[in-house]
Amino acid sequence: MTENEISKIIVNCAFNVHSSLGPGLLESVYEELLAFELTDYGLFVERQKPIPVLYKDTKMEIGFRADLIIEHKVIIEIKSVEAIAPVHQKQLLTYLRITGNKLGLLINFNSALIKDGIQRIVNNL
Repeated sequence: MTENEISKIIVNCAFNVHSSLGPGLLESVYEELLAFELTDYGLFVERQKPIPVLYKDTKMEIGFRADLIIEHKVIIEIKSVEAIAPVHQKQLLTYLRITGNKLGLLINFNSALIKDGIQRIVNNL
């Protein structure tokens, strides 16, 4: 399955969660529900996966935690904020570069319409 095929499924699952509950909940709630939807769809989902950073040829375990990684290919960064800031996009792009993944979805569940809250971030895709 390609990154783009996976992203279509993610968008549909995010729509299902948002349609059911709407905006205004904590990020952790949306993470749990989106992970449930994606797993229920049959995708492999990793939650809060620690990702180490290589620095001067040394593996540092203090990297970051990806909200969700789907099928080892797509990173999802979940937000529930008034507005996405440029730093959120840069953060996800950095995650993609560190892992070598090519596609990330930044999903802000605090949007009135979920389609307005989803941004694709690419790394050499």
